[in-house]
Amino acid sequence: MNKANVVVVTVSYQSASFVIDCLQSVQNERALATDLNIKMVVVDNASGDTPQIAEAVRMNQWSDWVTVLTAPRNGGFGYGNNFGVQYALANLQVDYFYFLNPDTVLRQSAIPELVNFLNQHPQAGIAGSCYELLDGEIWPYAFRFPTILSEISEGMEWGLVDKVLNKWKVPIDMQQIEQPVDWISGASMMMPRSAVEQLKGFDESYFLYFEETDLCLRARRMGIQTWYVPSSRVMHNSGQSTKVTLLNTDPKRLPDYWYESRRRYFIRNHGVVYAIFADLFVVLAKAIGSLKSIFKSKLLGNKDKKVPYFIRDVIKHSPIFPANRKIAPLASMLLKPEETV
Repeated sequence: MNKANVVVVTVSYQSASFVIDCLQSVQNERALATDLNIKMVVVDNASGDTPQIAEAVRMNQWSDWVTVLTAPRNGGFGYGNNFGVQYALANLQVDYFYFLNPDTVLRQSAIPELVNFLNQHPQAGIAGSCYELLDGEIWPYAFRFPTILSEISEGMEWGLVDKVLNKWKVPIDMQQIEQPVDWISGASMMMPRSAVEQLKGFDESYFLYFEETDLCLRARRMGIQTWYVPSSRVMHNSGQSTKVTLLNTDPKRLPDYWYESRRRYFIRNHGVVYAIFADLFVVLAKAIGSLKSIFKSKLLGNKDKKVPYFIRDVIKHSPIFPANRKIAPLASMLLKPEETV
């Protein structure tokens, strides 16, 4: 019986020490999953990580299954993953692509569980893991696609509003059973080669954030299902790659590229008018939520932690302004010149 060929693609940007720990966990999987042929492509997104990672590969004698590439530029998460996919398609045997963040450590059988699930569910083209935090606590979330209603719920943060809009909230607290979902985190995401080729990989016009949301929505529209597979478990040291979503810290001001990705997602998938209304409603909701927080602080002395300058930054990047309405077409090095998606 032929072994299934799994290519793990990891994109590093100044995260070499995390990559090395991740590599060790993949090596542990390789030793146990003898019915799989697991190889790994590490893409340094022009950050200077290559020498340190390449030296670790040499010292640990991993060069027979690990390839370290240096991308010519830091094109973002989607670009780096597509760079690795393009190399693998040209040079390796591939049945499954497994996109894995550098700040992760695989728990036993994380890879085989995803392979087995996709083998048994041909209608599924994207499968994602359950995550553990550093302390071993389960982070049991998958997601709904963002909408105007989810923006209102997130902005207000009022109990009554949350209850009314609960079925539109983006995060879903998952039960520990296999379930179809709208989208999953790209920190641990497996796809059959055929699905990657059909979707043409990630949209490189997203620098960071919303690219996996967009990928899963494009998949949905092509009849490809996304599933949450909790039997595959991965420790995710969340936020280490970007320092934006670190847990247990005060919220930080979000970078411009977060707002640019959000704008792109709404315009590309719902149109300019929808994107404008999404911004208007989230600004109104955030303003009401901020008034609630001020009142709560004065009355109870409790201060809610808010993302700094959120309203200001949403307005700055909003398609309310005509200059913000034009977005680039889908970009992928996996597209042929005459193709569009």
